[in-house]
Amino acid sequence: MKKIKPGAIARVHEKQGGSFQGIVISRKHGSEPGATFTVRAILARVGVEKIYPIHSPNIEVKVLSSPKKVHRSKLYFVRKLSKKKSRQKVGVAA
Repeated sequence: MKKIKPGAIARVHEKQGGSFQGIVISRKHGSEPGATFTVRAILARVGVEKIYPIHSPNIEVKVLSSPKKVHRSKLYFVRKLSKKKSRQKVGVAA
């Protein structure tokens, strides 16, 4: 599995419910037990963000595409951009 890093398109499958697919905008606390990552998607014209623990047994993460080069560790500026502009800015092909 590819590494979960900012700018990657990831699909997170929750064991209890459905799945959530979007762009990873941040990863916090490295690889320690409390590490988390934030996934952002646009659903019904509304931006939705979910925070998942990396080491949780209740989720499965599949990285669909990974950017070649991202210049920032936190992509919070994506919140103000449209979906098309954010993909161009980050450099994700999907």
